[in-house]
Amino acid sequence: MSATIIDGKAFAAELRGKAAKAVDRIRAETGDVPGLAVVLVGEDPASDIYVRSKNKMTTECGMRSFVHRLDADVPEAQLLELVETLNADSAVNGILVQLPLPDHVDANLVLASIDPAKDVDGFHVSNVGLLGTGQPAMVPCTPLGCLMLLKSQLGDLTGMNAVVLGRSNIVGKPMAQLLLGESCTVTIAHSRTRDLAEVTRRADILVTAVGRPEMVTGDDLKVGATVIDVGINRVERDGKKRLVGDCHFASCVEVAGAITPVPGGVGPMTIACLLKNTITAFCRARGLDEPEELTL
Repeated sequence: MSATIIDGKAFAAELRGKAAKAVDRIRAETGDVPGLAVVLVGEDPASDIYVRSKNKMTTECGMRSFVHRLDADVPEAQLLELVETLNADSAVNGILVQLPLPDHVDANLVLASIDPAKDVDGFHVSNVGLLGTGQPAMVPCTPLGCLMLLKSQLGDLTGMNAVVLGRSNIVGKPMAQLLLGESCTVTIAHSRTRDLAEVTRRADILVTAVGRPEMVTGDDLKVGATVIDVGINRVERDGKKRLVGDCHFASCVEVAGAITPVPGGVGPMTIACLLKNTITAFCRARGLDEPEELTL
């Protein structure tokens, strides 16, 4: 068999289109539009490209985009002051501080300073707690995108065995919480799990987020499993650099029922869900219902 390829790029483009229509309707109803502020500290090339992409897609969606670029040696106090200014700015509905931050800055302190209602990354401990207790929360963008892809492929996830490979605060833990919320039976595994292949072979749904190139092979999968590969790993092959996931795609595609490619799978969903979260934050601040086309 050969798995269905889950086209995250196409799904993300569709979601961005729905977001743009929602913004048009919000503008017509309120005379205002959501605003997203992104803070970039330093000149990391990958972060810079990511921020430029966020800015471009935010404006294309019809929302306000505010980009704040700070020098790598900016004092922590100055960064915190900027976040407080954005917290108080009614034109800003979403705040995202691009990670990683320089070593002299306490990233946890900075993330904790963001107003939870504007925390469109979903990293604030208040949102983590709300998600963990099944209450309305700002959900981290990458896990949210994974869940949207899963539901588009499988529909109702109730009762399915789901394995999340990875335990990070950014992907693994919130992904597990989202799957629990969909009434899956959830196992969190990681690089130190004993008999890892035995665990992954039981999974109807496997989400990999460990950052180890091609760690999971077709032999590690249950036949017909749906695989969401979050990993983005740069490797060198034949003198050229290329991106691969945590899954060995060529072998996994022959066993899985459906699988996301790398690139073109989960990656494009992250920014699309950031736009979704910003619209959600705007609607909650105004006491409006979230646009139906953007709900799961």
